[in-house]
Amino acid sequence: MGILLSSDSEIDFFIHGVFSYQLFGQTVWITTSHVCILIVMLTLVVFAFAARAALLNGTEVPGGFQNLVELMVEKLDGMVASAMGDRSPQFRNYICTIFMFIFLSNISGLFGLRPPTADYGVTLPLGLITFTLIHFNKFRYQHVSGVIKGLMEPWPFWIPINIIGDLAVPISLSLRLFANVLSGVVMEALVYGLLTKVAIIWPAALHVYFDLFSGAIQTYVFCMLTMTYIADACNTGE
Repeated sequence: MGILLSSDSEIDFFIHGVFSYQLFGQTVWITTSHVCILIVMLTLVVFAFAARAALLNGTEVPGGFQNLVELMVEKLDGMVASAMGDRSPQFRNYICTIFMFIFLSNISGLFGLRPPTADYGVTLPLGLITFTLIHFNKFRYQHVSGVIKGLMEPWPFWIPINIIGDLAVPISLSLRLFANVLSGVVMEALVYGLLTKVAIIWPAALHVYFDLFSGAIQTYVFCMLTMTYIADACNTGE
């Protein structure tokens, strides 16, 4: 129960426990977010295997599914290259992976699921992974001296503010994605809950906007900010 955004008995936008088990004396719950993440991941895995098979057995003149796969790869590679330049080969796999995961999670509401990205427990780890990549590459390319110099810009007493700014990156990234997706889930649940049987067919426009259009925009924004931060961290200033 509660895996779907709507059901015959009750409509809400809360996260529900599906089942629980005991682990080291503690009760661990598998929630609707876990189930929806699993569905999204399985969809991506099946698509990846199908895409691999299509490319291995592809023709010189692509058609159908092969054409779709090649178009997606070309567009995603182009997006990463335009934002990261010469650094794109190092990060395109990560960026393309999170792009597909976030986008599919955001539009899962079109299929009756509760979008996993409407759970802050999903978006925060994505922000923390980006935060880790930023600082790993900052120390890798700028070294300790460059990092300290960056914290002291434009003046040495600016260090606390620069540290706060760095720590705010994963929070701002995760909250922006979470809040925008959750707002769409809440609006749709309220419409279905308040209008019940009157909410037939016409709420599809809400799904097109909140799930598809807004979902695509938020996916693009998250990935573009991630690429911008990482590219800036790799900049040695030379």
